[in-house]
Amino acid sequence: MIGVAVGTMALVIVMSVFNGLEDLIRGIFASFDAELKIEAAVGKSFMTNEEWLDSIKTLEGVAILTEVIEDNVLLDYNGNQMVGRIKGVSDNFLDQERFARGYFWGDTTLGTELNPAAILGRGVGFFLSVNLENVNVPLKIYYPKAPRSAATIDPSQFYETAFLDPVAYFSIDRQFDDEYVIAPLSFVRKLLKYGDKRTSLEVKVAEGYSIAEVHKTLKAHLGEGFLVKNADEQHAGLIRTVQMEKLFVFLTLTFILAIASFNIFFSLSMLAIEKKKDIAVLKAMGAPEKLIRRIFLKQGAMIAFSGAVIGLVLGYLVCFLQETFGLVSLGISSAVVDAYPVKMIWSDFFWISIAMIGITFLASSRPAWIASQVDTVKEI
Repeated sequence: MIGVAVGTMALVIVMSVFNGLEDLIRGIFASFDAELKIEAAVGKSFMTNEEWLDSIKTLEGVAILTEVIEDNVLLDYNGNQMVGRIKGVSDNFLDQERFARGYFWGDTTLGTELNPAAILGRGVGFFLSVNLENVNVPLKIYYPKAPRSAATIDPSQFYETAFLDPVAYFSIDRQFDDEYVIAPLSFVRKLLKYGDKRTSLEVKVAEGYSIAEVHKTLKAHLGEGFLVKNADEQHAGLIRTVQMEKLFVFLTLTFILAIASFNIFFSLSMLAIEKKKDIAVLKAMGAPEKLIRRIFLKQGAMIAFSGAVIGLVLGYLVCFLQETFGLVSLGISSAVVDAYPVKMIWSDFFWISIAMIGITFLASSRPAWIASQVDTVKEI
């Protein structure tokens, strides 16, 4: 019973930690990603016009529509250079509660038409040694272009150049921190010569509407030429990896539980040997083999049920204490959260219980069958 209780408790704790990590990943990415993102089904950009954009803005459940142009560029600050990713966004980008989690310091505006500003990922800022206080050194942006003449030797003919004032840092996740620069849409459109083309549109769902409902409405409105992705679909690979890890951990610990259930098998087997005469008496009194099997199966179920209940309760208490008081720390000073995140989902408790029922049945069935085959004449 103790082995079953410890194994069940471990299953509850580990599953809850994976749920917490998955929830943390979603929360972190939600600070940078849109609730819904519209992309071209083929190619990296698509044409837009005011009438078409207005038709999306007026759809039921759409609160904010942000236009985005995103591409790779060369960044230069005071002689330090790196390849990064510039994301041009319309003025309502910060209205979508961006950078709600993680860290943000500096100015929350993107400058003006004459003096465009940039919000840098912390990793980009550190790599380029950007000083937000030094207003005299701009961030240079280089973007390749086709030269006017194939025979030119003038290097300036091979790229466009523009300048931004770095005004803020953000820190969400290394994937974003080490790569992204946020800039005004008008600046990026002019630099990249995109005109009316956009690489994506980002949608914030209005209060009172579910993301799934608006997702379905947008897909029906836009047709097959566009992809509409929710938060999970934007990082499908990572979310799927966490879920697969959770599945394999569940299977591994369930296998360990099955090994622990050998105690049930041996206990019932010994009981069947010790109680041969009693079983023979019962059979002589008219007890059928089904009744004998049922007695032993119930005995195994009682052992497993007691251990499972104790394990589920202890697992719940440990997760509750971790969630409330953060007993086990991550040990990383720069982490977004201080302690290991946990999230208890009742479906996990259900599947753990189902696994225990199956293991108990398998562990008890053989001893129960042996007990039912006792020879009445021989034992009496």
